[in-house]
Amino acid sequence: MSGKIIIFSAPSGAGKSTLVQHLLGCGFEMEFSVSATNRSPRVNETHGVDYYFLTTNDFCQRIENKEFLESEEVYPGCFYGTLRSEVERITSRQKNIVFDVDVVGGLNIKQEFGDRALAIFVAPPSIEILQQRLNSRGTDTSEMIQKRIGKANFEMTFAPKFDVVIVNDVLEIAKSEAENVIRNFLKE
Repeated sequence: MSGKIIIFSAPSGAGKSTLVQHLLGCGFEMEFSVSATNRSPRVNETHGVDYYFLTTNDFCQRIENKEFLESEEVYPGCFYGTLRSEVERITSRQKNIVFDVDVVGGLNIKQEFGDRALAIFVAPPSIEILQQRLNSRGTDTSEMIQKRIGKANFEMTFAPKFDVVIVNDVLEIAKSEAENVIRNFLKE
């Protein structure tokens, strides 16, 4: 059945993007919803594929115009959101939609779509391991990593509000759990 909503949320570095990329290749007839942000692209990120990279002014104007399904100032001055046009693009193709969004955005999307949506929280095995993962990625300054860890402690408190929590300790096990949860949800 097409047209279901699958939401992945997690603290930065917990592995949600890795799980989403894996699931996109599993034959679930789902398409990735590309989020928008006003941050600069990282190395190897492409506009329209990884994110829609917008200026801060453009992002704020789109918020004012109610063009976002959800948006959040995730870090001071750093916005992320889901454009309504992106959701319309995918649903017009009769595909299931998979979101890779922050915790607050994930809960907002779940509220919007109710039982048509499955909200999955990807948890790290511990904050210490999360910090090791963020350090090993090599994409953020130590100051940004500390901000991400502080936010992760807060985000972990939201886990019980999600439909499913997957602890990403061993990646292959987390992949298998995610596949089973999605397979069962799409059968409903």
